[in-house]
Order: sequence, then C-alpha cells, then structure tokens
Amino acid sequence: MKYEKICNNIDDTKVLAEKFAELIKDNGCFVTLYGEIGAGKTAFVKLVADALGVKEKVTSPSFVILNEYHTAQIPVYHFDLYRLENEGVKTILDELKEYSEGHQATFVEWAEFSNDEIPFNHIKINVVYVDDDLRKYSFEGFGDYNNKIVEGLAE
Repeated sequence: MKYEKICNNIDDTKVLAEKFAELIKDNGCFVTLYGEIGAGKTAFVKLVADALGVKEKVTSPSFVILNEYHTAQIPVYHFDLYRLENEGVKTILDELKEYSEGHQATFVEWAEFSNDEIPFNHIKINVVYVDDDLRKYSFEGFGDYNNKIVEGLAE
C-alpha cells in the first residue's frame, strides 16, 4: 500500500504527524525515512514524538546514532545512519531488527545507507523538499500491519 500527501506548511505536517501517531500509538511500528538534507525527516519525527507524548526535547541523532525517549505512550527510538554509511550500517543491522519487534516506535533516518538490507516489516517514508514550506510525503507499507497504518493515513 502506498499513500502520498502534500503538506503546504508546518501546520499540515503537524496534522499528518498527529494522524500517524494516532495510528501507531498502541502497537508502534518501524519506520525508515529517506530524503535529502533539510527535507524534513527530523521535523516529522519530532512532530510524531510530540503527538505520542514525548516529554524530552527531540533532537537529531546525527552524532550519537540513536536517541531514546521513554516518556511517551510507547518508547520512541530515533536512529540516524548518516555517519555510519554503508559499512557501519552492516554492524548494526541485527540491532535494528531488535528495534523492529515489540510495542515501540522506531524511526531510522538516512535509511538509504542500509542498502535496502532492512528485510523486515516496516513503513518507508520518503520526504521531498519542494520549497520553503511545501513537502511531499510518500508512505509505503511492507507487511499487513504496516499496510493498515498507511491505509489509515489515506482515510
């Protein structure tokens, strides 16, 4: 299942993030995020985390690889593979698999560095920067549960 949404401004993105959070709040999901620098990957994760009830300040995990938040309805894990690049990602694929299991929300930015070696069920989000405020979000579900989430966004 695929779904695309144009967000004309940050308020539209917030509505999309809140809807996404509502759909995953009970069981979580594993999300891979794609897009250029500045496209809005981290902004989307921040808005979803806020909607889930994360109390801490959500920041980009670019330099630490992983940020964990345990104050929301479900745990939120936020990875950034940019600094690991292709070889480094191979060293954490098993760990990423562990973060795909259970009731948690796991977000992986710069998933393109995984060389599509994330074979387990997940939701792929591609964020395209169109201009200052306009973003195009494309969602693709892999697995029945994740397809239902994407279908829920389309409703």
